[in-house]
Amino acid sequence: MDYDDSGIIADLKQDNKKDLAFHMLVNKYQERLYWHIRKIVMNHDDADDVLQNTFVKVWKSIDKFREESSLYTWLYRIATNESISFLNANKKRSFMPLNDVSEYLVKNLESDPYFEGDEIQLKLQEAIVRLPEKQRIVFNMKYFDEMKYEDMSKILDTSVGALKASYFHAAKKIEDFLKNTD
Repeated sequence: MDYDDSGIIADLKQDNKKDLAFHMLVNKYQERLYWHIRKIVMNHDDADDVLQNTFVKVWKSIDKFREESSLYTWLYRIATNESISFLNANKKRSFMPLNDVSEYLVKNLESDPYFEGDEIQLKLQEAIVRLPEKQRIVFNMKYFDEMKYEDMSKILDTSVGALKASYFHAAKKIEDFLKNTD
């Protein structure tokens, strides 16, 4: 049964319907959120952990959701923030320089038994993980999720112009990486 977001939100705020509504929310969004998170953390097990943390945060804070944005935008914002927090925590635990997460992500990607891509897909993913964090997230949201800049702007709390510039720079860096690695 496909339940619209406003119905899910209304039911989440009623104690007698909250459990079922949350189950519907998870069913509707877990796959999209998983792949969004996976493109940020690059590892299946890590993505599962971050997804679980995302839904825990949604459960705990649904009463604070003011419906100023769509449910989809709110969920993506939480998932993005949880993913970034996860990477930052891993950087601190492994004493990695705060701005050098790309090698960690490349190793995650190469060692992930769930990655089923061929050599070309691996090269593309390697190019993407070498991008600065913001460019990487913007590129993934635009290229893979085909998200509109306006939605990305709400999720990432930045201007459409800045997002377009980030995407342009990311695409150029990926193109350069792919040309120079043969």
